[in-house]
Amino acid sequence: MPDIIVIAHNIRSTHNVGAIFRTAEGFGASKIILTGYTPYPLLNKDSRLPHIAEKLTKQISKTALGAEAIVTFEYLEQPPLNELKATGYRIVALEQASNSIAIARYTPPDKIVLLLGEEVQGITPELLAECDDIIEIPMVGKKESFNVSVATGIALYALTTHLTT
Repeated sequence: MPDIIVIAHNIRSTHNVGAIFRTAEGFGASKIILTGYTPYPLLNKDSRLPHIAEKLTKQISKTALGAEAIVTFEYLEQPPLNELKATGYRIVALEQASNSIAIARYTPPDKIVLLLGEEVQGITPELLAECDDIIEIPMVGKKESFNVSVATGIALYALTTHLTT
């Protein structure tokens, strides 16, 4: 099974963050890095106002169901893509793009950073340009995309079971 770090960049919803924690824990992700304006649970030496940190932690916990206390996580302003690449991780964006690979045809490497983007706009072109690979979940229905937490579950399943077609 690959070593997977999940980066949740600019995820607005605490419920999505909690679901990503719970899903990442279930698939054995080694770490979650929350970046941009993504809300995050209480940290040691948290710089946020206590009532804000407590409120966000409570909201995230509602869907994480304790996974936020199990999965190692950190908050950073920007995704540390170059630093992770330097330690052997392949940066894999989960996004619909002209050069994306259908997830069922993707062969995952041993060390993966799964980059998730904002719920509506997705991952910015600037961040996509820094990624090694872009994978996408093919859509059959009329909607254009899955919810970010649902897509995370589908992607982690595919990356950890090496689905192929």
